[in-house]
Amino acid sequence: MELFPIQLLILVVIMNRYVLGGFLKRLRGERFDETTDDYEPTVAIVIPLFNEGRGIYDTVLSLLEQDYPKEKLQIVVVDDCSGDDSYEWACKAAEGRPNVKVMRNPHNMGKRMGINRAVRATEAEIIVSVDSDVLVDKAAVRQLIRRFVAPEIAAVGGRTFVSNFNENWLTRMLEIKFYFSQEWLKDIERAYRSVMCLSGCLTAYRRHVLLDLEPILEDRSVLGVPIRYGEDRFLTRQIVKAGWQTCYTTDAFCFTAAPSKMSNYFSQQLRWRRSNLIDLMGGMSHAWRLHPLVALHYLSLFALLIAYPVKILHSVVNDEFFDVTVFHAAFVAVLGVLYRHGTRHLPEERRVPAAAFLPMVFLMPVTYLLFTPLALLTLDSGSWETRGSAGNVTGIDTKAANQDDDERAEARPA
Repeated sequence: MELFPIQLLILVVIMNRYVLGGFLKRLRGERFDETTDDYEPTVAIVIPLFNEGRGIYDTVLSLLEQDYPKEKLQIVVVDDCSGDDSYEWACKAAEGRPNVKVMRNPHNMGKRMGINRAVRATEAEIIVSVDSDVLVDKAAVRQLIRRFVAPEIAAVGGRTFVSNFNENWLTRMLEIKFYFSQEWLKDIERAYRSVMCLSGCLTAYRRHVLLDLEPILEDRSVLGVPIRYGEDRFLTRQIVKAGWQTCYTTDAFCFTAAPSKMSNYFSQQLRWRRSNLIDLMGGMSHAWRLHPLVALHYLSLFALLIAYPVKILHSVVNDEFFDVTVFHAAFVAVLGVLYRHGTRHLPEERRVPAAAFLPMVFLMPVTYLLFTPLALLTLDSGSWETRGSAGNVTGIDTKAANQDDDERAEARPA
């Protein structure tokens, strides 16, 4: 009986994410994801760079193929004092291309300050943030711009596909996780143009909004210690807090590699858990300004993030962990069926077996039980976590650790 409030929280979160959001999407029809072809502003694609090696060269070349007027498109790469040959590869990509600019920070400044420096160096109306190890679909910029249907819309985010989803059991599991986090879990927020987390992987911003928020964005700390995690989440929340609208579309997309090793996956989970806690606690002061349904969704996620580890610990202490495991297994099985149904139109090579999600039955309680308290004890970490070594391997294993678009997926019971 004493755990009934936690069970109620689980029910509220599940209903919001898997039922109400989908209902609103169907109810609103075309209004859910409005578009316009009457807006064609100047665009600067900003790429913060750190230890990506040749990967940055491929990223820049892919962006040069965007289906957008060349005379209105600029690419700005900002190297944050990489310890490898990333800067040289970026310069090579810029050779003979006047619309590609490469900057190098005077010292290691962090992702957000590097982006802000690039924003000040361009006059483009729209800034598109792209991470340094992604490959972007040719229509992505065009699709992002089409969602700026009103002057109140300050940011529009796109989705991310897992490029190495068939590498091993972990990447196959993450492919399904990505599917739900981007196809289902933002629907309530999308319905009211209050998407609370847009990924730096692929998001377009109005430049003047970024300039207005610059002092806030560059002064983030916990207990006086500057922090560099959750920057995309923090930026999105500050945009919403300032009264602007934020949108998200699945029609603009890019590809990135997910963690393929458990060590990188756990590092990712700890980083994301810190980011969830910092973001949700910070939002308590202004969550009441959101639409009531979005506010309920936001607050219930925070409550569940804190309460669910207690539920798991209670079940372990009272020899009830089997019951919790059965619940997780049943829920994961339902999600597997939904994934199979939702991807039935895709060719076999673009989807994974629904059974690939089964490891979540065991990984979810472990990450909640261990990482929530550990994250609470290390909120003042200024570390980049796995962003430390050079080369493409680092880019692959740490990209997902820096991808805030899916941090929202961690604040849920699945």
